[in-house]
Amino acid sequence: MEKRFSERTITAQGRKLIGHAAFFIARAKVVFNGRVVSERIAPGAFKRTLQEQRDILALIDHDPTRLLGRTKSQTLRLREDTLGLAFEIDLPDTQAARDTLALAERGDLGGGSFGFVATRETWNADKTERTVHEAALYEISVIASHPAYATDVQARAAEQAEPLSPRQRRLRLIELGGAS
Repeated sequence: MEKRFSERTITAQGRKLIGHAAFFIARAKVVFNGRVVSERIAPGAFKRTLQEQRDILALIDHDPTRLLGRTKSQTLRLREDTLGLAFEIDLPDTQAARDTLALAERGDLGGGSFGFVATRETWNADKTERTVHEAALYEISVIASHPAYATDVQARAAEQAEPLSPRQRRLRLIELGGAS
């Protein structure tokens, strides 16, 4: 399994971490089979993995003993957007999550990362540039080190802690432009 890191500012605003584990098109210098190559992730690279609804983990520094969430329990939500692989993690009440949140609030975290296996890729003629067109995603991580790709992670509070009444739901839809 390959791992790629992405760097952006990480901030905290509540009990959720949000951001991107990967950005499309961005190039990174990575070591592949003992050589430094330029690599990019193509738009749609995670589409199949997301459609398969496999259980993907959200970890701290790729450490499976430091779990933040997972897709199976819906505490990790993943989607592709125009920028890349976006995520949202509902943080558990564990010491590891509290520490991660505190580091995010201080701006001390390095960024997002992802562990994957390339299932479809292309190379340029001299094998110095690789494009990953499809990847089997296994985990994403919030990392403290310096990442290879530039990504972002933020923390924020849950938008709605209690269920909305029918009237509140209608008002919310009007505010969002979804009803009149």
